[in-house]
Amino acid sequence: MNRIPSHIGVIPDGNRRWAAGQGLAKEAGYEKGLNPGLELYGLCKELGVKELTFYGFTQDNTKRPSIQREAFQKSCVDAVEMLSKEDAELLVIGNDSSNLFPKQLIPYRKRTKFGEGRLKVNFLVNYGWQWDLSHGLSQEVKKNSSSNENIMTNIASADISRVDLIIRWGGRRRLSGFLPVQSIYSDLYVVDAYWPDFKPQHLYDALEWYNQQDVTLGG
Repeated sequence: MNRIPSHIGVIPDGNRRWAAGQGLAKEAGYEKGLNPGLELYGLCKELGVKELTFYGFTQDNTKRPSIQREAFQKSCVDAVEMLSKEDAELLVIGNDSSNLFPKQLIPYRKRTKFGEGRLKVNFLVNYGWQWDLSHGLSQEVKKNSSSNENIMTNIASADISRVDLIIRWGGRRRLSGFLPVQSIYSDLYVVDAYWPDFKPQHLYDALEWYNQQDVTLGG
């Protein structure tokens, strides 16, 4: 491939629909998404991707039944435990002042290096786009400044770079609040298969499609 995206965003959707299709309780789908995440991480590392952002769960997701909420909270903690055995540099972004944020992940609100830290991994946990942007606005109010540029550098996710390619599993054609600032010029590729049915070919197809896009960044 001529062009590998520096930063890939991942929206791993379809866990509940996958579980229902297997005759399982909806909450059973979240655990099945753990190994696909680790496999995708390994493929991206081999390909030379520099940064990878996974959508864990949003503040809106916490409105789901408590049994589902507890299941995806646990899966996020388990995912970080799995990643800690790899070569990655982890940053967890989300509202950790809420009791819906898994307390086990608070130490990772600052970048943490595992192994050689070869690939930056961002994990959005209890994340909300309004929470992200309002953090920047509140910082600007404190500084009595109206600079849009300063607002953007003060958003809660300011340490995450611009996303080149977003891949969404599960067939939905929407971003669902995924990093609104960093995704402003992202290419969006949708995989119809549910996330637990991840296959490496999904990634390869997305990269082949990305190679065919005309990236102008508005210029």
